[in-house]
Amino acid sequence: MKRIENRYVLAVIYTILTLYALFSVLPFFWTTLQSFKTPRQANSRVPLFIFEPTADNYTDLWLKAIPDDPVFVTLVLLAIFGLLTVIALNAKRFPVAPGYVYLAVLAIGFFVLLQIPTFVRIERFYNYFINTIIVTAGTICVSISIGCLAGYGLARYTGLAGVIILVVALGFRSLPGLSYILPYWWFGQHSGLYDTHILLIITLVAINQPFTIWMLRSFFMNIPKEIEESAMVDGANRLTAFISVIIPIMWPGIVSTALFTLLLAYSDFLLVRILTQSNWTLTVAISKYAGGEDPGHITLAAAAAVSAAVPIIIVVFIFQGQLVKGLTSGAVKG
Repeated sequence: MKRIENRYVLAVIYTILTLYALFSVLPFFWTTLQSFKTPRQANSRVPLFIFEPTADNYTDLWLKAIPDDPVFVTLVLLAIFGLLTVIALNAKRFPVAPGYVYLAVLAIGFFVLLQIPTFVRIERFYNYFINTIIVTAGTICVSISIGCLAGYGLARYTGLAGVIILVVALGFRSLPGLSYILPYWWFGQHSGLYDTHILLIITLVAINQPFTIWMLRSFFMNIPKEIEESAMVDGANRLTAFISVIIPIMWPGIVSTALFTLLLAYSDFLLVRILTQSNWTLTVAISKYAGGEDPGHITLAAAAAVSAAVPIIIVVFIFQGQLVKGLTSGAVKG
């Protein structure tokens, strides 16, 4: 593709992209402002951009009671998660594979989150947050594990059966959501798994698995067969070559696919609303505040929306390097 060198054309392109970016960010910016307003300010007829901010909405959303020393508790939690973020950003500098560093960071972070209710009185919204982490993490682990094996097998197998499997998987992915939800609702009712994390994970994996298989297969197609063949000549079997040679090369593609799976599982509303009665995730919890008739709910809904968006922003920020590298290596081309 020829590079555009006309500065006037570039100026027009950059102006359009800047306006589009501002248009995309404006709703989240306004929601953030609403989350720091009082209900009276948020329901003002004239939109207020200059006001005295308050954190009461976040306090009411997350805490039943403020700790005796809130500053100390906040600083300790910020220090812990800040340190974990720094470790994750510098994962490649450790003498072990980056994947193990990321897993250790996630495990420690989740353990800290589970310990917070032992010394802080939290609201129900915190339980929704933990439910979201469990369901999303479980979906990613199962979906990526199956997707890597299936994608690798379909990338290396050139028979007719592989084509049929891919077409069938694509057909299932194109089905409307209700065609999945109602059978799984029936299954959950009769198996005793209704309103559990396991049922949500199983259903989300079933819905998103064709996408992960197709995406990971496209990554494996870009890796020459000679690489694992060389490892097998040196004495490694196919599984060892896959784990020790292919997976490190595939890591940006795995991270990219995992991030897309995360977004699909994290933001699902209809499936969670039907398959759970109390173990909601954040997307359903937000509707609890947004649908209230109390004018004060608008500020709580804004605080809930911002709280739900922040973890995604942090995760994308940490893995942005692998995401860009994975997308530019041909995983989404065509």
